[in-house]
Amino acid sequence: MTDNKAALYKEIYKQLGIGEKIYQLGERAEAELEERFSQFDKTAEYNQLKVIHAMQVNKVNAECFQATSGYGYNDLGRKTLEKVYTTLFCGEDALVRPQITCGTHALALALSSNLRPGDELLSPVGKPYDTLEEVIGIRPSTGSLAEYGITYKQVDLLPDGSFDYEKIKKSIHDKTKLVTIQRSKGYQTRPSLSIAKIGELIAFIKSVKPEVICMVDNCYGEFVEEKEPLEVGADLMAGSLIKNPGGGLAPIGGYLVGKKSCIENAAYRLTSPGLGKEVGANLGILQSFYQGLFLAPHVVAGALKGAVLAAQLYKAAGFKVVPDNRESRHDIIQAVELGTREGMIAFCRGIQAAAAVDSYVVPEPWAMPGYDSDVIMAAGAFVQGSSIELSADGPIKPPFAVFFQGGLTYTHAKLGILKSMQNLADGGILKV
Repeated sequence: MTDNKAALYKEIYKQLGIGEKIYQLGERAEAELEERFSQFDKTAEYNQLKVIHAMQVNKVNAECFQATSGYGYNDLGRKTLEKVYTTLFCGEDALVRPQITCGTHALALALSSNLRPGDELLSPVGKPYDTLEEVIGIRPSTGSLAEYGITYKQVDLLPDGSFDYEKIKKSIHDKTKLVTIQRSKGYQTRPSLSIAKIGELIAFIKSVKPEVICMVDNCYGEFVEEKEPLEVGADLMAGSLIKNPGGGLAPIGGYLVGKKSCIENAAYRLTSPGLGKEVGANLGILQSFYQGLFLAPHVVAGALKGAVLAAQLYKAAGFKVVPDNRESRHDIIQAVELGTREGMIAFCRGIQAAAAVDSYVVPEPWAMPGYDSDVIMAAGAFVQGSSIELSADGPIKPPFAVFFQGGLTYTHAKLGILKSMQNLADGGILKV
């Protein structure tokens, strides 16, 4: 970069509140990550081609983008999109709907539709994501699985993050109907699970009880690797369209893909017995679902680059990061342990200040529904709550870890990280 161009870049970052020292830290870290960034681009290339292939073989055409209303009978776009997801993720069937409001809803739908009174749900990877605690009934809530006589058992990971196979085997019995495997770390600082590790776990579970349903919570994991959970033995997986697979364009929605029987159960629970997949109007938003899916692999690659940059910078600054800057990536989330309430708040306020939308808003911790402590969230997003967009959040409790994710472009992710560091430096929490 010429001196004149370098000065131009420094000036625009200065206008956005990034000082010289933080800017230089970012430039050096970025240069050190060049090879890593190239690897993410190759994965995105592979997954982009998978998406195009799935769209081609299922004959996506302009008619698929037409709006339907009312019952939504014979909705060509809806049916074709579900075939695309089925092909892309190697399932037998799929349910991809705007009526699925979020990731928690998709997971609750998958569980409640495939479990019956007297069945037991097993988590062999420790505590589930906070909002699922009320779905399951770990924390009492109206309509939980526990209220319907469905029991729950949990096997924690070993201290090194590996599976406790001995306890898992002992926990599987005649009432064990479904095993739920959370791919992402959620609000924990454990490692996220690779597709290979998920495959090993599923193979072990099936060796103990072949007929058990293995479901993967795939939130934050789509397109991070070349394979997805169904390719390593999962029976069902679920996720949110305002995370990875929506590419930042989907305004709402969730998906389930897997065995035909599991999807049929979910469809009857989503709508009504006797109706299933036959109803559910698209209300004119299917083009954003298709186009978002088309863009998703490269949006995810940008988010991964941002996550690694955050790990590189914050590790160098002396903070614990999970995963660190050298580890393989299995979701888009980067955890940074700030150690204090003040550090978490300063980090999130820096992310908010970097947003294109609502940059002037000041995040405050609050009692968010579904959580057992105050949560702080930074998300100046085009789609409310979209965590494929630049965002950061976390529960205000030890170890005071903030969870950073997203950025529809790497440039925006980079700005957010630098702004978070600048905010910590300005508050005297970080020395540069």
